[in-house]
Amino acid sequence: MIMRSERAKGPGLLGSVAGQVFVLTAVIVVLLSTAAVAALVLQARYDSERDARNRCLAAAEALAHSPGLEAALKSPDPTAVLQPRAEAARLASGLDYITVMTPDGLRYTDARPELIGRRAAGDIHRAAGGESFTELYTGAPADGVRALVPVRDTHGVVIGLVGTGIELENISDVVEGQLPLIVSAGVVTLLLAIGGAFLVSRRLRRQTRGLGPDELSRINEHHEAVLHAVREGVLIIGPDRRLMLANDEARRLLGLTPEAEGRHVTELGLEPRTAALLASGREATDEVHLSGDRLLAVNVRPTHGLGGRHTGTVMTLRDSTELAAVSGRAEVTGRRLHMLYDAGVRIGTTLDVARTAEELAEVAVPRFADFVTVELLEPVLRGEEPSGAYTEMRRAALSGVREETPLQPVGDVIRFVVPTTPMAVALDSLRAVLVADLTTAEGWRMQDPEGAAQALAYGLHSLITTPLQARGVVLGMANFWRADTQEPFGEEDLSFAEELTARAAVSIDNARRYTREHSMAVALQRSLLPRALPEQNAVVVASRYLPAEAGVGGDWFDVIPLPGARVALVVGDVVGHGVHAAATMGRLRTAVVNFSTLDLAPDELLGHLDELIDRIDHIDHSSPAADEEWGADKAMIRGRITGATCLYAVYDPTDGRCVMASAGHPGPALVRPDGRVEFPDLPAGLPLGLGVGGVPYESVELTLPEASRLVLFTDGLLEDRGRDFDQGLRLLREALARPGRTPEETCVDVLANLLLPAPSDDIALLVAETRLMEPDRIAHWDVPADPAAVARIRQEASAQLAAWGLDEVVFTAELILSELVTNAIRYGGEPIRVRLLNDRGLICEVSDSSSTSPHLRYAATTDEGGRGLFLVAQLAERWGTRYTERGKVIWAEMETGDGGGGAEGPVPDLDAFENLAW
Repeated sequence: MIMRSERAKGPGLLGSVAGQVFVLTAVIVVLLSTAAVAALVLQARYDSERDARNRCLAAAEALAHSPGLEAALKSPDPTAVLQPRAEAARLASGLDYITVMTPDGLRYTDARPELIGRRAAGDIHRAAGGESFTELYTGAPADGVRALVPVRDTHGVVIGLVGTGIELENISDVVEGQLPLIVSAGVVTLLLAIGGAFLVSRRLRRQTRGLGPDELSRINEHHEAVLHAVREGVLIIGPDRRLMLANDEARRLLGLTPEAEGRHVTELGLEPRTAALLASGREATDEVHLSGDRLLAVNVRPTHGLGGRHTGTVMTLRDSTELAAVSGRAEVTGRRLHMLYDAGVRIGTTLDVARTAEELAEVAVPRFADFVTVELLEPVLRGEEPSGAYTEMRRAALSGVREETPLQPVGDVIRFVVPTTPMAVALDSLRAVLVADLTTAEGWRMQDPEGAAQALAYGLHSLITTPLQARGVVLGMANFWRADTQEPFGEEDLSFAEELTARAAVSIDNARRYTREHSMAVALQRSLLPRALPEQNAVVVASRYLPAEAGVGGDWFDVIPLPGARVALVVGDVVGHGVHAAATMGRLRTAVVNFSTLDLAPDELLGHLDELIDRIDHIDHSSPAADEEWGADKAMIRGRITGATCLYAVYDPTDGRCVMASAGHPGPALVRPDGRVEFPDLPAGLPLGLGVGGVPYESVELTLPEASRLVLFTDGLLEDRGRDFDQGLRLLREALARPGRTPEETCVDVLANLLLPAPSDDIALLVAETRLMEPDRIAHWDVPADPAAVARIRQEASAQLAAWGLDEVVFTAELILSELVTNAIRYGGEPIRVRLLNDRGLICEVSDSSSTSPHLRYAATTDEGGRGLFLVAQLAERWGTRYTERGKVIWAEMETGDGGGGAEGPVPDLDAFENLAW
């Protein structure tokens, strides 16, 4: 009973673990507090001295670089000028003295006037040499911290020194002022630490139930007995990554020796992956690790002591070889299915061949392979049908877990000249080839011995090479490499690689076919656009056409010379992309050119164009068997033209008038000669081909000063996925608001300000700078309805041509004018006017109020007349009729070069030709 009572009481306070911990903790706290107070005192003194150095140096630098210091030093009495400034600076900065000296240390100023004129002691030569520094100075007049800074003149020559300082006595006063606070803080900290140690010891006493070291040792023995009896391996690793404890099961599973305790985890002979896990200190939950022929389920957790202090790591091991054989296969299969699903989503997001190859490489790294290379045949990269031998391909993609790799970079040509290489065997058999150990691949090593040696040294050890084939055609091949992953590829990996590349090959072939169609559309588009703008004097023109990144559209532009020195400016857009849009654009452009020969007003031309599109659509779709007759590829370019827009403008350089009309197309921008940018209000008619008959188009007439710039464009210039129409207009206005720019410079400005890296729509841009014909190159006469006036008009016209220096065409012009004026007098109505234009050639125009159009015909031998218009057609380069609001104009153009003169021989009687009838 007595023994039980004594055991229940347990040892006294000092005999228990808690008491011993308290005493030891109190002693350590006292020592640490004393050391901390001493360290704080030293730190305070150090900080005060460092602050004094910084203050001295800053004040000296400020005064040395202050304005007027150079002039003061070079003045007759530097002391009189500098002493007040130095004293004011010293008082403002709180320093003990500021001294301005000569380069050899002779004082100009000082806080103590008796020192002025004396030479300063210390290391003056460093400052005189141009170096700024601070030092702890010992000597007269007082010890302290001082700074010396050289003063340089405008040529960089040292002409003086500035010294500042704080005496040590003042620095010590600062530290002594802080000493009571530091000591008080140390005492409070000591009391708090001892109190905390007391509380900790009380808690430890409760947790240990007041047991002493012997009792705790016995309890530890019991715990170890239990630890070694369990059938789960346990490793306890210290914070220094050394093994502290391993139970019997852990020794058996890992094959540890009895001397394993105390060794570093990397010295225990564990599998590299297991040793790396223990060395990293990271947590793990049911990770499967290999140990010999066993699969171990590993769990790693950090351990923490009192206060959350990290004390090491605990690893538990469980033999899961049989379970892993089943669950591992299921997990791998699940990962592979998820990867295939991911490949279906991520591969083929674009219709770019090279990007699709890159997506294949990115999907497989690092979940399946450490490195992936994709090689494609050259025709495939260009969008053409693959042909020729498969022994030469170009690398299109390379992805890996590391940036540096011994594999050839993207863009290199890869050749398979040795038939026994895995790549050549795969292409020959059209099946994937597995090389579990690359050191045994003799053919691969023979093809490039140096490159193979570098790859093996780098760590590449396993390979699967798979042909990329779709629709029975080989497009290229994909190679999967492993380096960082220790396990080599297996047979299950082979089938997965074939499935993955089969899906990717379909996407690559789709991209190839799209690239081919895109190239065809681009070629067709460019062939249908004007290759060179026609020569004319009405406007100076610059143009740009940029196809869309994703597919060619139906944007177009044109410049069409018209009779009377006028010019037509056209820009249009066909909704959609591809070959159909390009072909439709060509049909519309041809139609506009043909309609322009009729010299129609812009609104009438758009009306005729709309009717033509409706007829074309009706004819193209009237027969359901048409597509079968054309075939699948040709039917691809057929379809309705609904959705086309067009802007048609006619500019006349004789008076600066510009008439324009729009069929659903954005209006132009007008840049005045002074740089002002306007967007004329143009009625937006319906797009072409909507099938809404009877809705007329409206035209607008503007008068443009010379050197105005008319900017026509398609909506692809302004709109895009990340920018709306209004934002595009604002950017366009900013780009155009620069006066004095040529059309070519304007095109550059506009594209630089609005062009996106990858435009989603075509862009057509046409910039025309207007010109006005000089008044002295225009002549006109009013003609009375009297046949006798023909001779007068002929004479006056001859005189005007002679004034222009066009004597070689006088006879031809007189003959043509005689016929045209005579016809107007006989069959037309008043007023009758004649106009001559001296442009690139000579243009003769006769207008009257009649809308009757003459027709060219062949007169019989018995006819007395009817040959006049035939004669005009033979003499003129071109002739024709255009209708105006009040009648018509018959015009004829003649060349004014060497070949445009009249024939040699006797001059016929022109009056006789006036009797010829039309």
